[in-house]
Amino acid sequence: MRRVLRSAVRFGIPILTVYAFSTENWSRPESEVRVLLSILRRVLDRELAELHQEGVRLRHIGKIERIPSRLQQKIRDAIELTRNNQRLTLNIAFDYGGRDELVRAIRRIVADGVLVEQVDESLVSRYLDTAGLPDPDLIIRTSGEMRVSNFLIWQGAYAELYVTPKMWPDFDDDELYKALQQYARRERRFGLVPG
Repeated sequence: MRRVLRSAVRFGIPILTVYAFSTENWSRPESEVRVLLSILRRVLDRELAELHQEGVRLRHIGKIERIPSRLQQKIRDAIELTRNNQRLTLNIAFDYGGRDELVRAIRRIVADGVLVEQVDESLVSRYLDTAGLPDPDLIIRTSGEMRVSNFLIWQGAYAELYVTPKMWPDFDDDELYKALQQYARRERRFGLVPG
């Protein structure tokens, strides 16, 4: 993660979203879930001061309620500490699923009494976890899997996809550079015909 963050800053990437733990990951063996939770805890304990010093703003996307309360507080404290940083926004998708995000957004829209005539794409986007952020330009899929795995399914509608056989622990600045090079050669059409 540290390597990719440093590379993102060097390459001028303003927003990076990392899919750390899906809503479906709770169904994994309990020992594996504990390890994944401890990784997030360790990252916050060990890396937060440096991330803050480097101007990284942390955001959490996904549900926070199912995360153990002490870790919830660490997440909230990290978000508060870094909220004014502007060098790079790091979204940590933890207990996140695209479908779950849409259901939560719809429930809030209904609870707020929004009239059906007022519902449009812009309104839905304002109710998502990523409200206020632009949609991603590029989604990188490691491990060679040819699916988005319930990741940013609304926001990624027109994102370019880059699939690499590298596993996440082996994904480094060279791989990120390759992804960016390939992205730079593409013509983004957003559903329109080639220009």
